[in-house]
Amino acid sequence: MEKVTALIVAAGSGTRMGHDTPKQYRLLAGKPLLRHAVEALIAHPRITAVRVVIGADQEALASEALIGLDVGSFISGGAERADSVRAGLDAIEDGIVLVHDAARPFCPPEVIERLLEALDKADGAVPVLPVADTLAKGDRELRGTVNRTQLLRVQTPQAFHVADLRYAYDEAGNSAPTDESTVMQLAGLKVATVEGDENLHKLTSPRDWERAEMMLAAPMISRSGTGFDVHAFDGAGPLIMGGITIDYPQGLAGHSDADVVLHAITDALLGAAALGDIGQHFPPSDPQWKGAASDRFLLHAADLIRERGGIIDHVDCTVICEAPKVGPHRTAIQSRVAEILGLTVDRVSIKATTTEQLGFTGRREGIAAQAIATVRLPA
Repeated sequence: MEKVTALIVAAGSGTRMGHDTPKQYRLLAGKPLLRHAVEALIAHPRITAVRVVIGADQEALASEALIGLDVGSFISGGAERADSVRAGLDAIEDGIVLVHDAARPFCPPEVIERLLEALDKADGAVPVLPVADTLAKGDRELRGTVNRTQLLRVQTPQAFHVADLRYAYDEAGNSAPTDESTVMQLAGLKVATVEGDENLHKLTSPRDWERAEMMLAAPMISRSGTGFDVHAFDGAGPLIMGGITIDYPQGLAGHSDADVVLHAITDALLGAAALGDIGQHFPPSDPQWKGAASDRFLLHAADLIRERGGIIDHVDCTVICEAPKVGPHRTAIQSRVAEILGLTVDRVSIKATTTEQLGFTGRREGIAAQAIATVRLPA
């Protein structure tokens, strides 16, 4: 079977949405729009690779949006869509390419199947829908209607043999249209149509965004989970807390790296999804977890939630200790937790308190942490 590469074009500025951040990096139901588009394609068994074309100075935004997803290195796009698609074609191998808009977050797997099947008898294939509304000419008053019998709404992803699409762009030169199927037709190549899907609607306006939010919110319910962890000081430092190394004369005792913050958040996520606790997934009796970095535990919990179609909305953790002072490290911990979970930093809260010198934490014998996580899961 031919290699199938999904090429997601995400190089636009998205200014029509009225925000400073390009729309492909804005959060839709708690997740960047681009991530929705990538996850829909990366999950399909026929797709062997996903590559993303981004605009100038967007690498940090793209990296944050796609944490944990295998998309290879980002491809630098151009000023026009045709330039971005050309750059993408130059960066991928021959085979089949599915060119897709980052602004279309929902791609049903059935559409991909229809596209790939149609390529057996054509140079390209596109998903289309009939025009249901009456079409008319005019501005402030009608000046006649347009026959819609042979009119179609063209969507993405659009499927092509890579060599054919490269040839079509070479033929078009510098005057290539913005739509890939049009480029193919101008080069004399055959483009088949397959049934599209209303869920492939492109998000171009605030109203589109609201509609997409409602689509995602309707079948999901919000759930919360709590987590608590404690470890005693033991031996020399440094101290591992919140996924970062803190210069402190004492470390914490534990079978893994004894990271109280990541352990508490992990349990909170598992609890929100009713998936047990950290000890069930990573038993301390299992020698493979001896000294293990706790970011593996947290990432595992996040992956389990996303595999169930869930969305992590927010996590909040309170560190309880007399020392070390958490304040100087708060931002670094917040950023690291957000990185592990694939969230923006404004969805991670890290706080600290003391017990006014009462109890084991007050006597500086150890550190405790408690966390709460809010997630949405399919109803």
